[in-house]
Formats: sequence, C-alpha cells, structure tokens
Amino acid sequence: MTAYSSLLVKIQLHIQSLFGNCASNYCYHGMQHTEGVVNATKEIATHYNLPDEDYFIVVTAAYFHDLGYMNGGSQDHEVRSAQLAEDFLKAEEVSEEVIQKVKDCILSTKMPQSPTNLLESILCDADLFHLGSQNFKEKSKLIHQEIENTHNKKIGKGLWRRMTILLMQEHKYHTDYAKEKLEKKKQENLETLIKEEKKSKDKSALNKKPERGIETMFRITSSNNQRLSDMADNKANILLTVNSIILSLVVTVLLRKLDNDTHLLIPTIFLMVIVVLTMIFAILSTIPKIPNGYFNLDQLEKKKVNLLFFGNFYKMSYIDYEKGMGKAMEDSELLYGMLTRDVYSQGVSLGRKYVLLRYAYGIFMIGLIISVIAFSIAVVAGK
Repeated sequence: MTAYSSLLVKIQLHIQSLFGNCASNYCYHGMQHTEGVVNATKEIATHYNLPDEDYFIVVTAAYFHDLGYMNGGSQDHEVRSAQLAEDFLKAEEVSEEVIQKVKDCILSTKMPQSPTNLLESILCDADLFHLGSQNFKEKSKLIHQEIENTHNKKIGKGLWRRMTILLMQEHKYHTDYAKEKLEKKKQENLETLIKEEKKSKDKSALNKKPERGIETMFRITSSNNQRLSDMADNKANILLTVNSIILSLVVTVLLRKLDNDTHLLIPTIFLMVIVVLTMIFAILSTIPKIPNGYFNLDQLEKKKVNLLFFGNFYKMSYIDYEKGMGKAMEDSELLYGMLTRDVYSQGVSLGRKYVLLRYAYGIFMIGLIISVIAFSIAVVAGK
C-alpha cells in the first residue's frame, strides 16, 4: 500500500467519525452523499488513469467537499470545507502544492460550478452525478426535504420542480466520461420534470382562467413596449446616420471654401450647430439608465422591487436572486407587482426616449429649413 493509499484510508475514517458524531438537519449532505461522490470520483478518475498524486488529490477533495455543512450550513460551505481539508492535510505533513490543489477542487464545486482543469472537472461531475442517474428522483426528494428542514419553510412541489428544472437546464457535465455516461439519462430526467410541470400548469389553467388573461395582458403590453423601444432606437440611428453624413460633407466640402466664400461662414456654422445638437439629443435617447444592481430583503418584504429587470440584481449573488425569485413565484401579489413595475419602467423609459427624439427631430427639421434659407440668402448676397 502506497503512502497516498494509506492516507486515504485515514481520511475516510476521519470523515466518517465527523459525520457520525454530528447531529444535523442535513438529510442529504451527509456521509451517504459523500460516499456517493467519492465512489463517482473514483470511477471517473480510474477511467482517466490518473497518476497516484492526482488520484489522491481528487478523492481527498471528494471526501472533504461537503464537510463545511457540519459547521455553518450551506452558505459558503465550500470555503469551510477547503479550510478543514487544509488543516487535516497540514497535520499529516502533505505538501503545500497538493493541499492547494485539493482546496481548488473543493472550491470549484460552488454553484455555478467553475472547474479549470481535469481534476476539478472530475469532482464537479461527481458532485452532481445524481442528475443523470436512476435514483435522481429519490435524491431530489431528499434535497427538497433538507432545504425545508434547514430553512424552516415549506417549499411547494411545483416551486421545487421549477427550481430543479432551471438547475438542470443550466447545468452541464464537464468531463467526456460523464457526458457519455450521464447526459442521456439526465435529459430523460429533465424531460420527465418538464412533462410534470406542463400537466400541473394545464390543471391550474382550468381553475385560473382570469390569471391567463392577466398574463396575456402583461405579455402583449411588454411586447408592444419593446417594439416601440426598437422603433425609437431605429429613429435615433437614422438621425445619427443622416447627420453624420451632413457633418462629413460640411467638414470636407464647405469648410474648404470658406476662405474664398466668406459669405457662407454664418450659414455653415449654423448648420454644424444644428447637426451636432440633433446628434446629441439622438445619442441621449439611446443611453440606458441602469440602477446599482442590488436589492435588499426589506424591499422584497415590502414588495417594492422588480426582479424581472436585470438592473436590480446583476451585482447580486445567484443564491440571493434565487431566493427572491422563489418568493415571487410563491406570492402572486409580489409577482404581479413586479410585472406591473416592469411595464411601468418600460413606459417611463419610452417616454424619455420619445421626448428626446421629438426634440432631435424638431431641431433637425427647423434647423434644416433655416439653414437652407440662410444659404440661399448668403448665395444671393454674395453674387
């Protein structure tokens, strides 16, 4: 038995003792899940015929990857797991290089997963091995139960199903081995969930016909607003293109003639001012206004935040956004309030765009007429 093999046995006993001596509400993220991830890791690692050191690194990371649940819950458990692994391995006099690789593997499992090499990819695929397995449904029920226990909050089956569908649609396996072995079954599991969700929606639709009408109203209004916004942007682009051409002609043709045709100076300057003003207003109409990218729980509780607009959450963590959307999907009043704010925000933005465009077109039209008259008078006076 190599030094790495004997140390893996010691790590296994260490992890088993920690999970066994810790009372926890985590019915999924316990020793059974850890052993499942370790077995999946060994399976994938064996397929790639990893050297002893790399095999030790990724299997050790599998043993420690969820240990942070035991001393702080799900939030940032990867960081605590990596620290626990480091403390143990340092005591065993493992090299700093190996320890860092173990920590990197553990940290890569943080959702959304972000592996950067084969070892990290192996652990990430092993951690979500169940998505493409036969026992996916049982595992999903355990995770559902665990979240309800740890958050002291009931999560409806429909909401949980939608959250799971979203996770599976965004997830992808990273190693070729996992893709070949698990992807097909994962898609089957996903299709089953989607069919269940469709049946649930069809059943709900029979009892909630007014809500369908409301949703149709919001959808049509939002679509119309988007179409009007596209039209405004096209109008601004037309103004910018036309005035860019005029400005180019003024600079390349008229300005060269001002030394000899000084009577054209004032009309030329006036035309340039009109063109620049028109372009400024057209550009202002296309400049987006973006909020600070954050929302807080107080806004969510008071139902005064719109999570459908990216400007209110693009700097937030996915976990916080997921919690907010979960609450919105459970609370129809909050959801419809968000849709109302979204339509209102679109209307305010459209109003600003069209006011600026009206000024731009007004300046361009009146200025162009005055410029033509001014040039005509200057030409006649210059003869």
